[in-house]
Amino acid sequence: MNEATTEAERHALLERLFAAFNRHDADGVMACFTPGVVFDTAAGPEAHGRRLTGRDAVRAAFVAVWTDMPDVAWTVSRHMLAGERATSEWLFTGTRADGSRIAAEGVDLFVFEGRLIARKSAFRKDRPVQAA
Repeated sequence: MNEATTEAERHALLERLFAAFNRHDADGVMACFTPGVVFDTAAGPEAHGRRLTGRDAVRAAFVAVWTDMPDVAWTVSRHMLAGERATSEWLFTGTRADGSRIAAEGVDLFVFEGRLIARKSAFRKDRPVQAA
């Protein structure tokens, strides 16, 4: 870990990230990532999900989620840090325009570069959307 970046600073960064997710604040979310961030989504056509690279692609993905589920939220139960890596556990909840709802537990695996997040890999329980 970079001497200038403490575990407490990285924990605070994760707190800021999830607060921005829950405010649906694209600028706040992007401020937590390196310019070349790599985000592997929870679902997608590849073994790693769908890989998004760069702030613009990651921003677009989150804006799409916020648009599809205007009340979407990630309720964090804990962050665990180990050097350049971290894990966040959360409950993902949201309602689509048709009233269908999802509530599923998940985790994010993070890799830091200095004071920012360089990689995010999301894993979520494969729970079906609940009818309205």
